[in-house]
Amino acid sequence: MNDHVYKYIELTGSSTKSCDDAVRCAIERASKTLRNLNWFEVTETRGHIENGTVVHWQVTLKLGMRLED
Repeated sequence: MNDHVYKYIELTGSSTKSCDDAVRCAIERASKTLRNLNWFEVTETRGHIENGTVVHWQVTLKLGMRLED
């Protein structure tokens, strides 16, 4: 088994549906231009409230990618 080196970037995804959807939106968008995506870690979750209801989610995450050999 080879040892691997990873790089990570920090992204913030947003969604009007859910925090899970905000994570998925960030990962799907990043996967269009980045290769070797391997893991993510949620570091912060925020929301916007209007009239006592959550109307918008923002989730900040670290997204790890394996550097190519």
